Amino acid sequence: MLYRKIRPFIENYMRSETNKVLVIDGARQIGKTFIIRHVGQKLFKNYIELNFAEDCNGPKRFEQVRTVQDFYFQLSTLAGEKMGKKQDTLIFLDEIQVYPHLLTMLKFLKQDDRYTYIACGSLLGVTLKKTTSIPIGSIEVQRMFPLDFEEFLLANGFGRYAVDGMRQAFAAGQSLDGAVHTRVMDLFKKYLLIGGLPDAVNSFLADANIVRVRAIHSDIRQFYVDDAAKYEQDNNRRLKIRRIYDLVPSNLENKKKRVVFQNIEEKKGRRFADYQDEFEYLISAGIALDVNAIANPMFPLAQSVGKNLLKLYWNDVGLLSSALYGPNIRAVMDDEAGINLGSVYESVVAQELAAHGHRLFYYDNRSKGEVDYLIDDYDDLAVVPIKVKSGKDYTVHSALSHFVGNEDYHIKKAYVVSNERTVKKDGKIIYMPIYYAMFF
Repeated sequence: MLYRKIRPFIENYMRSETNKVLVIDGARQIGKTFIIRHVGQKLFKNYIELNFAEDCNGPKRFEQVRTVQDFYFQLSTLAGEKMGKKQDTLIFLDEIQVYPHLLTMLKFLKQDDRYTYIACGSLLGVTLKKTTSIPIGSIEVQRMFPLDFEEFLLANGFGRYAVDGMRQAFAAGQSLDGAVHTRVMDLFKKYLLIGGLPDAVNSFLADANIVRVRAIHSDIRQFYVDDAAKYEQDNNRRLKIRRIYDLVPSNLENKKKRVVFQNIEEKKGRRFADYQDEFEYLISAGIALDVNAIANPMFPLAQSVGKNLLKLYWNDVGLLSSALYGPNIRAVMDDEAGINLGSVYESVVAQELAAHGHRLFYYDNRSKGEVDYLIDDYDDLAVVPIKVKSGKDYTVHSALSHFVGNEDYHIKKAYVVSNERTVKKDGKIIYMPIYYAMFF
């Protein structure tokens, strides 16, 4: 079974006496249902799972439920013998976004306090924005992501002790020895190919067959864009959502990597505002990561965000490498000449930062260039710039040098991550191997 960092968080919730209902949010196919089911069945004698997507496509028992008593009545027709006491009965509400009124009802179910509840959904970000009566104060929404690189290492037999040793080396600004570096870089490149979607990771662990992994990637990409048809009634909007999603790889292969709004419908003069709802869907659904431009990089970054210059990444690096390289692994594993892996490396760093709770920003200056990522440093109340380099010229970064040298920005440290093993410092710039991004 794959180790997921969110597991102890879910276990602690199920053992707690909190007055809120935990709701796990995130894209489809990232393992939400599996981990909740696994923990719930382990901790509770009476485990009841309700899948509202199946109910909506079938008997529709819960479609018209509007009161707590009606909910219990319908529940009893399915699992009456399992409805015990709060301490030994967990009710798992899966795909709760299908019935938005049940999100509102969570408040009253919790107030009744008859059982323990947990919920999850795949488009909760979209649903919550459309729900007029959000039970603020009664739910705790926690976003889940595909496996990050640390989880991928553990899945591939890289021990917890070794990961902890890497974390200590990162904190101390130390390099790994050559043998360990080679092992970690090999797994990192495989992570670029496989990504962190559980089906793809399990397939790779089972037989290391890249063709089968790529088939899974293809199915999931199609699944993501087809999902829009279920939740968007306007056919024109569905087409624009799909177009924006499909354009991500080609946008990332451009020098600026930004979304070119006029390319979405081949209409000049288009701006972000013309597609705001479509971008909101992709981001809220968890299938795309947005990186917003910052022109005035001062702490905290959120106060300077702009939407006019937007980068968009898919939520999983394996999906991107699949779209770019298909079943050919040489581009990534063998550093093939002429292949620029910049977009793939930037994608994996975006995925790591998002999984670790960072909002994603980049620095844009027309005359001085761009810096790939900016993150808030809450300890120093400063901004930390990050430059991602996939080639051998990792010490060449004029935009970052200008950025760090600007005294108005009060930069205390900056990172350049690359394939290079050695950790070294040059002024405020710290050079680190790309896999250390797992500790940012």
